[in-house]
Parts: sequence; C-alpha cells; structure tokens
Amino acid sequence: MIETLISFSLATLALAISPGPDNIYVLTQSLINGTKSGIATTAGLISGCIVHTTLLAFGISAIITASESLFYGIKVLGACYLLYLAYKVYQSDDTILLTASAPKKTYISLFKTGVIMNLVNPKVMIFFLAFFPGFLWNEEGNTVAQFYILGLVFMIVSFLTFSSIAVMAGQISKLILEKKGVGVFLKWLQILVFVGIALYIIVV
Repeated sequence: MIETLISFSLATLALAISPGPDNIYVLTQSLINGTKSGIATTAGLISGCIVHTTLLAFGISAIITASESLFYGIKVLGACYLLYLAYKVYQSDDTILLTASAPKKTYISLFKTGVIMNLVNPKVMIFFLAFFPGFLWNEEGNTVAQFYILGLVFMIVSFLTFSSIAVMAGQISKLILEKKGVGVFLKWLQILVFVGIALYIIVV
C-alpha cells in the first residue's frame, strides 16, 4: 500500500507540474490578483476533486461517460461557462488591474469559480476514470475507501504544487504590475486562458 501511494504521489506531482488548464489558470490569477487569490482559486479547483472522487468511487462517472449525449452536454455546459467568464473579462476596464483602490474578486468568488471550473470540465472525470483504478492496491478489498484515499493524496499533492505556483507568480506580479501597458496584456491573457480552456474541453 505504501509503495503504491508513493508511486501515485510521484505520478500526481508530475501531472500537476505539467502545463495544463488548471495550473495555467492559477498562474494567471496569481499574476493579476496576487498569491492569496491564486491559492483561493487552487482551493476551489482542488475541492471539486471531492465530487469527482465520489462519482468515481460509486461508479457514477462510468455511467455518465457511457452516455455520449450526456457527456457531450456536460462538455458544452463547461465550455459555455468559460466563454462567459472570458466575456466578463472582455467587458472589464483593463486599467483597474493597475489601480490599488479598484475592487478585486473576493477569495470566496475565486474559490467558487475554481470549484465550478473543475466540476464542468468532463476531462477531469475521464482523467480520474483512467488514472485512479490503476493504483488500487487491493481490488478485492474496499475499493470505495481506496478511491477516497487516492483522492485525498491527489488533492494534497495538487494543492501544494499549485500553491507553490501561486506563490512564485504572486512574487513576480509585484514587478510586472509596475510596467506600462501591463493592464491590457493581463486582460487579454485572461481572455485567452478562458477561451483556450473552453476549446480544450470541446475539441481535445
């Protein structure tokens, strides 16, 4: 069991470090709003994994992915939500990113966005279905408990990795925000990230 969990942790770490929609989103939020905002976003993304772990443990994910129309509907819903977020950023004034007195998103708001982004991304569901079963150490034992243990390890490793990204990006942001024209750049960076993740969900 210990050897399996160590292997699973290392595999999770490698995946968390690899560039992907989630850590890129954490990176952009940290650059724009600071370290704490990136960590709040990370907490939301990771919390969504509790739902995916539960669905996997009780076999519901397999039922959803077996229904092509239902699965495609979830994909479209997720993409539409991300495009809506991109539109909201497009409507915003890029100068507020550089104004100290401008209202920023609350940590609760960022947390909720992270949770929703995780839940409406069916790629996460497929990933859990493909990744977790291979690390069960006793297929004749209580698989529900094993899936929850793997889910907990996955969330801890991912949270620590994403939080590290948030801390580093937050430190860099202090230097970046002093540059002229960075407001426009960060605004369109957010838009590109949201649109890119939406396309990733639908196309890939």
